[in-house]
Amino acid sequence: MSKQKRTVALATAAALAGSAVLMAAPAARAEVVNVNYQCKTPIGDKSAVSPIDIEGVKSGSGYRITMSWQKGVSSSPVDLGKGAMNPSATIKLGGADSGTMNVTGPANQAVVPANTPIKINDLTGTYTPKKSGKVTFTAGILTIKALGTTTTCTPTNSPGASLTLDVTAASGSSGGTQSDSGSDDSGTALPQTGPEDSAIALGTLGGTVLLAGAAGALWLTRRNQAARVRR
Repeated sequence: MSKQKRTVALATAAALAGSAVLMAAPAARAEVVNVNYQCKTPIGDKSAVSPIDIEGVKSGSGYRITMSWQKGVSSSPVDLGKGAMNPSATIKLGGADSGTMNVTGPANQAVVPANTPIKINDLTGTYTPKKSGKVTFTAGILTIKALGTTTTCTPTNSPGASLTLDVTAASGSSGGTQSDSGSDDSGTALPQTGPEDSAIALGTLGGTVLLAGAAGALWLTRRNQAARVRR
């Protein structure tokens, strides 16, 4: 193979490889984001920074969203026994969608010692796209319920999105109009006349008209015959 042909072949191979990389580009982009939480606790205000990771996995017509904390964001002045602490959180939606979604998780599976950062278990929820496009997922409010108290932690540093998904909304109905029981075969709605359906009502009306016409014709025939007899 000549040098020129080899150069062309290598360039073509590189272009094809680049195209393959672009075609294989992931539809999701995740990033660990530091979130500065300000927490309202039963013993006063506290603050903590935790890296937040949000992941999304396709599940049926929606996505299973998992939110993870890499550091604890609050503490308790007393030991929290097994199952005493229940976390939940919201995730802000952006881009092609808006609003929030909820994620929840199991109670603590081990005792949380007093005055130590509370490790939040992974929280999960299901997101069903309402529109197609790129949707962002950003850490929202964290709520911790323990021993009859509630701690609310709110991000204060306007964190960026931890996850961006290129989603496709589930296909809805065709949008066509369903035919009603009071429609004829042509799709034109017939007037409702009471307990009897409109087809029967119109049929009765038509029969009445036909009978009246027949009676009128018979009366006219007899009248003409009587007139001829008198003459």
